[in-house]
Amino acid sequence: MADKVQKPGYLISVFDNRCPRCRLGKIFKHRNAYNLKQTVVMNEKCPVCGQPTDLETGFYYGTGYVSYALAVAISGVTFVAWLLTIGFSLEDSRFFWWMGINAVLLVVIQPLIMRLSRSLWLSWFVKYDPDWKKHEVAESERLVKEHQNNW
Repeated sequence: MADKVQKPGYLISVFDNRCPRCRLGKIFKHRNAYNLKQTVVMNEKCPVCGQPTDLETGFYYGTGYVSYALAVAISGVTFVAWLLTIGFSLEDSRFFWWMGINAVLLVVIQPLIMRLSRSLWLSWFVKYDPDWKKHEVAESERLVKEHQNNW
């Protein structure tokens, strides 16, 4: 039983930007999300199991919806936290202070949100395979290399 590897958790692998198939390899080339020129530069394939990270042309367009949902969720959490700690009133500008601080927070964590949305999006289309060493990687038939990066 010493050879048995502990199954990595889904949320930990998503938040750590790991491959959804093996949950071990990093999907981004660079660890620092705040290197803005390389924030979303991804490995072409998982360095551990070989799972392609770009499944088809335009695959990551849907991450805009995921980023939006994450931003709304974060705004909701900060709203509740502000409400419980500071509160809101019609007589002063506390609501506008929350809006400003929330906007600055969203801008500051945007690189992290972009990476998290890509990691989530990929995990919804590539399932975890506990026996990934024994199974071949399914190559996408919808990937046209000539049409990649045509924007």
